[in-house]
Order: sequence, then structure tokens, then C-alpha cells
Amino acid sequence: MTVPPVAHASPSSSLADFRTDRRVLLLCLLAIPIGAMGAVVAKVLLWLIAVITNAAFFLRWSAEAVSPSLNHLGAWVILVPVVGSLAIGLMARYGSEKIRGHGIPEALEAILLGRSLINPKVAVLKPVSSAISIGTGGPFGAEGPIIMTGGALGSIFAQRFHLSSAERKTLLVAGAAAGMSAVFATPIAAVLLAVELLLFEWKPRSFIPVAVAAIIASVLRVPLLGDGPIFPVAAHAALPPAALGIALFVGIAAGLGSGALTALVYGCEDLFEKLPFHWMWWPAIGGLVVGAGGYLDPRVLGVGYETLHLLLLGKLLGASLVGLVMAKAVVWSVALGSGTSGGVLAPLLMIGGGIGALFGSWIGVGDPGLWAMVGMAGMMGGTMRSPLTGMIFLLELTHDLNALPALLIGSVAALCVTVLILKRSILTEKLARRGQHIAREYSVDVFELARVGDVMDVNPPTAPASMSVADLADRIAAGDAELSRRQGTLVVEDDGRLAGMITRSDIVRSLQAGNGTTTTLRAAASANVVVTHPDATLHDAIALMLRQNIGRLAVVERANPRRILGYLGRADILEARAKMHDEEELRERAPFRAET
Repeated sequence: MTVPPVAHASPSSSLADFRTDRRVLLLCLLAIPIGAMGAVVAKVLLWLIAVITNAAFFLRWSAEAVSPSLNHLGAWVILVPVVGSLAIGLMARYGSEKIRGHGIPEALEAILLGRSLINPKVAVLKPVSSAISIGTGGPFGAEGPIIMTGGALGSIFAQRFHLSSAERKTLLVAGAAAGMSAVFATPIAAVLLAVELLLFEWKPRSFIPVAVAAIIASVLRVPLLGDGPIFPVAAHAALPPAALGIALFVGIAAGLGSGALTALVYGCEDLFEKLPFHWMWWPAIGGLVVGAGGYLDPRVLGVGYETLHLLLLGKLLGASLVGLVMAKAVVWSVALGSGTSGGVLAPLLMIGGGIGALFGSWIGVGDPGLWAMVGMAGMMGGTMRSPLTGMIFLLELTHDLNALPALLIGSVAALCVTVLILKRSILTEKLARRGQHIAREYSVDVFELARVGDVMDVNPPTAPASMSVADLADRIAAGDAELSRRQGTLVVEDDGRLAGMITRSDIVRSLQAGNGTTTTLRAAASANVVVTHPDATLHDAIALMLRQNIGRLAVVERANPRRILGYLGRADILEARAKMHDEEELRERAPFRAET
């Protein structure tokens, strides 16, 4: 009788840092056209926003980028966002409800729960609805829609090929990163956003194709939209320690502001949920508030890139800035809570920049534009829980390299505040309200670190091959300490060599057949035992269990698969997880060991 070693665990000398294989090259090739499509879609989206803005506020056909704050409509401006919001409500009701909101939660939902499959309708309706929303004065940004649209295109493209769900996720995120890279000329921040927010892993198999798509999109952006930076500023000198200390307080203020904004947005959403009519009409109410806010302060209308640039240049201060921050926060929160279509990033930058500039003008030290920059990074890092993205995004928007230490401090401080005061971010709260939980903490899988030999049972339950099935059943029923604690029993020859494995279900089948007293374990047990080795990782052992649809493995010597070394069951695997839990939760004073 032979016992073939089914496990394919590699010896320690051949284990690699990463599990990425050559399929990453295929994903990189597929990421190239996705990056190109992302750049084209970004161009189309920005063109469409400009056309609708000109038509809605200036009654002309033009694709010239213009701010709706320059309109001369007077009180009629109140109706423009209402008309646009009515159109969005109809599109959401009769087209796809997925176009409601700012897009990123929907992308997260598709990645984690929808096997990275996005309906093609979303790829069309999302940019159109967002262009209508922003073009008619909606106080939103283009990043959420372009992330959702680019992701939808990546998903649709990936569905044309025979790919796994994880590979489709990579291409979906590649499309999202390409769109963001093209809109803002920020390829590095787009890749970081993918890592911090969308991929839910840090693996070369996904990181490399996403980077390829972002780079392709950034290259094509130059002929399509022009080169960056979008908001150039005069470079600051190297920052002294005092400035870094101020950046800490600006980041804390941005974090507190982020918490207030998140509460305000979902407070507004809760109020809309109580309305006695269909949600299709809610955006129109939000549009009425946007129109009223735009009548009082036209700067709250649209994306507001020109206002963002003034903040970064330190040219927007005083009471005017206070009014802008408050009006933008209220108008944006109501509009977003109503379920209309648009992104969150540009409003967050404006509000965070306003907080930073106000704080800087209050302390009267340094350049208000610098504090606005730190406030923007902090608001983005804290609200989206993406601090690396926040600081690099501002760096790529301004090309002010000397501000990087302050941006790091501000974004990390804001993250610390929001993590402590809010259970969920503004992005994941929406999913939580749908009954879906997302964990945002990345860590190395404990099963990748632990070896089978670390947790296996070195005293496995064994029974001689000549024993009858009935005798083994009697010993288990009698509570035999060795045999009753496991679902499987290793069957051994007289010399201790592995002959097979018999499980409780095998025993029951033999007894029900009525031949338990005459059938030996050698005959009833499975001879083709699935085995693993002590130096295999638990990850490999678990993968082997899943492939074979079993719950236990014999652990044998690699050179001699008939020599038993141990037994690995589900309880042993959980022991590794319990050890990690103790390392996280158990607090104790480490014993001091003197060197000898």
C-alpha cells in the first residue's frame, strides 16, 4: 500500500516573499488599454461638465472651463440646481440606483461583495449624472464619479477575459486609479488611493497593474488635458520645527472638522429618510438648498477649483473665508445627503483648506496658503482614512516639495483624531448602513507566518490497521482520551508506518452497513491520505484542505511520507489565530533577560 503525498508545500528554502506569478504580466498588458480608457473618460467627463455649466449658467454652447460663480442669473440661479437634480432623480429611479451618492462606496461594494462585477449601465449613467449635477451647480468634485466610472470600465473590460474575481478586482481598481490620475494629474496619489482604499491588500499582483494604468493615464493626460500641476504655488522654504508644530494643530483641527462633516452628512441623510415621498424627489430638495446657497454665495456652486487655488495662494482670508467654509459645508452635506450624484474630494479640500487658512490667520504665523495646504491634506487623510494619499495628493497638485513634512504631520494627526472619534469613515458609513462591514486595517496573514510544525498535534490519535471498525467505535464511545478528541484517526501498521486515515463518518457508514465487526480499519480507511509537512505554511495547508474539501491533514516527513510526525485539524489552525489574538490583547511586563 502506498500513501502518495498530496500536499505541495515547498520546503523552507524555496518559500518566496510574494506569491505573485507570471499572470501579473497579463494583468499589466490588460491595464494598458484600461489606463488609456480612463484618460479618455476623464476628458469626456470634464468636457461634459464644462458644456453643461456653460449651457445652464451662461445660456451658450461652449466647452470652455468656466466657474458657475461668475453667472449673472440673479435669483434664477436657485432653479438651476433644482432642474439638474430632478434629472438625476429620474435617471436613478429608471436607470440605476447605483448612480446615487459619490461613487466610492459603490466601488467598494462591487469589489468586496459583487465579485468586482459592475453593470455596464453604471459606466454610462454615472458620468452623465455627475456631469449634470456638477454642471448645474452641485457642490461636488469629479473624483468620485471618475473612480466609479473608471472602475466600471475596468470591470467591463476584465469580464471579456477568463479571469478570477481577484484579477477582475485589480483591473477594476486600475480603471479607477487611471481616471483619478487623468483628472488631477496625480498618478502617485491615485496608486496610493488604490492601496489605501480600494484594493484591500498590498500585493505586487495588484499594485503593479494599477500603477501601470495610472502611469498610462498620466501620460495621455498631457495631450488630452494638459500637464500639471493643477494648482501651482510658489515653493516654500524648508520648514522650521515651529512650523511643523503648527501643522500638528492644523491636522487636529482638520480631524475634528472631518468628524463634524461626517456627522452632518449622515444627519442630513437621516432627515431625508424620514420624508413621506419617494427618494427620486430628494435630490430636487437638495438642489433647492444648493441654489439658495449659490444665490447667497456663488462660490459654493460647482467644483470650485478657482477657490481652491486662491486658498493655496493665501489670498482668501477673513470673514469671507468663514462664510465660505460654513456655506460649503452645509450645502454640500444637504446635497450629498439627498442622494444626488457627485464626489467628495473637492468639497473636502475646500473645507479643509478653509479650516487650515483660518487657523493660520488666527495664529498669525507663516503663510496662510501653507496652512490651507496642510488643512486640505488633513481633511482628505482623516475623512477618507487615507493619510498617504492625502499628503502626496497635495504634493502633486502643488509641486511644493518642502511642504511635505507638514503635509505628513497634518494628515497623520487628522487620521489619529478621526480613528479615535469615529468608528467608520464617510465612505464606509454608507455601507455599514446597508448592513455591510469593511475592515480597513492591513496586516500580514498569521497563516503566512506560522508553520504547520508550530501548531500541529505531535501526539496524533492512532489505531492499528488490524483493529475492527466496531472496536474503534466502542473505544471512541467509551471516551478514550486519545481517540475521542479528534474527528479523524490515523491508521498505522504494526511498525508505525502510516496506512490510512479513518473519520467518524467512515465509521458510521461501516456500522450502518452491518459489517463493522468484520471490517478492519485497513479496509475501511482511506488509503490516499492527504498529507502535509511540518515546514509548510499554514496558508498552504489551509489551501490544501479547501481544495480537497477536508478538515484534517496527516503531517509526515517530507523524505518519508509513511512516517507520521503529527496531525493538523481545524482546532490546531485556530490555535495560531488565538496566539495572534493574545499578542494583540494580552498586556504584560516582558521579563528581563540578562545577556550571558
